Amino acid sequence: MIIGNGIMANALKYFDKEDVVFFASGVSNSLEKKASEFERETLLLKSVINQNQDKKFIYFSTCSMYDPTKTESPYVIHKIKIEKLISELCRSFIIFRVGNAVGRGGNPNALINFLKKSILSGNKLILHTNARRILIGTDDIASFINQNIKHFQNEVVNLAYPYQYSLQEILSQMENHLGRKAVYETIEEGSFYKIEFNRFTEIFFQKYNRTNI
Repeated sequence: MIIGNGIMANALKYFDKEDVVFFASGVSNSLEKKASEFERETLLLKSVINQNQDKKFIYFSTCSMYDPTKTESPYVIHKIKIEKLISELCRSFIIFRVGNAVGRGGNPNALINFLKKSILSGNKLILHTNARRILIGTDDIASFINQNIKHFQNEVVNLAYPYQYSLQEILSQMENHLGRKAVYETIEEGSFYKIEFNRFTEIFFQKYNRTNI
């Protein structure tokens, strides 16, 4: 059972299961500040859980929780509250804290979509040279869950490609893909944070070369 119709829901449709609820209808914009949007997700989530107590509940949270610069972010605060709610209401659940999800379409404010639009439009970018980002394709999220769902029960799992990319690395790959040069300047700012990954994640991503984005 899949709740939602965005890029994550579309990636999961090939792995839908009758005994699992994939909740892919949460707030996706990390810059969101409207209380009404967070309340909408909370009400829907409570309703879905209440109607599907016999199913395993899968929720997609965010690795941004580990970023010390985002502790006051309404989005992160909301995700923390939702995680707590799930742990209290669900008999069986897995919370996947994912990195920057990459897929076709989706939120225009997402990192990759924003960079792509900026490159194609020639808008000038400001790159923080000390910043790092973790990425993961939505297809990889779906495939990982399909292969490893049996290994997790009532726990939180960090899910992303286990390498932190600099913004220059990401931008270079996108320039090559789009055949266009970005307009940007760099400043000595930014930060990154350490994330621990389980052995299933590390094994899953051994098939990739680090430069694959």
